[in-house]
Amino acid sequence: MMKPLWHSRTVFSKSCFFYKEMRKVHPNIPIATSNPLVSDRQDLNVLQGEYAAEDTIYQLKIKDLHKKYTHIRKTRPDGNCFYRAFGFAHLESLLDDGKELQRFKAVAAKSKLDLVNQGFTEFTIEDFHNTFMDLIELCEKQQSLGELLTSFNDQSVSDYIVVYLRLLTSGYLQREHVFFQHFIEGGRSVKEFCQQEVEPMSKESDHIHIIALAQALNVPILVEYMDRGEGGTVNHHIFPEGSEPRIFLLYRPGHYDILYK
Repeated sequence: MMKPLWHSRTVFSKSCFFYKEMRKVHPNIPIATSNPLVSDRQDLNVLQGEYAAEDTIYQLKIKDLHKKYTHIRKTRPDGNCFYRAFGFAHLESLLDDGKELQRFKAVAAKSKLDLVNQGFTEFTIEDFHNTFMDLIELCEKQQSLGELLTSFNDQSVSDYIVVYLRLLTSGYLQREHVFFQHFIEGGRSVKEFCQQEVEPMSKESDHIHIIALAQALNVPILVEYMDRGEGGTVNHHIFPEGSEPRIFLLYRPGHYDILYK
């Protein structure tokens, strides 16, 4: 079994903002702790059993999904599902794509300095970045899919990855604050939005988070939206628009899972 990634890392101060935030649970999000953080790959048919047979809207939309996808990998509904789904799906794809792995590794390696140059405190973020890089390097060493899944189901490792992806999202939003300010509601600045809605663990993600992370790491994402909207088809959106997606996610109100063709 793989040695825990954080084992050799210096434990950072518990007064660290992100350490405290990562152990908080948003009161409005029920967490099924019996569910794995990231599940095994499952046949897409499992979705049919989650809705009543007479629930025509969802049953039709599941049939529509079947036209494009064959399998699903579920994530725990804990408010961190977008980041966990993104992290696992992309690292899984790197196991079979050495060229993209090297590109992604270079971007990830540089990302800590970019954050520090923006004003993030290095000692606050370095453990999260180290864990992120450790996992990428394990993929480079031909880590098995089973080992990757084990890592993502280790709460400490998995949460460190989520925290770092949240930081990258926050960093990109703040770098491009002039553009994103127009999408922030409530009279908040982009920085305030990031402190309240991006950086804290268990805060759910919307379009603005997806756009920022996809562009920060140059990893295009396609999201299939399945809700109770009229019609028997599932609508999708690609972030950023016009790109060739590498990751496919299913969104149901408040939750993201991974899709496979």
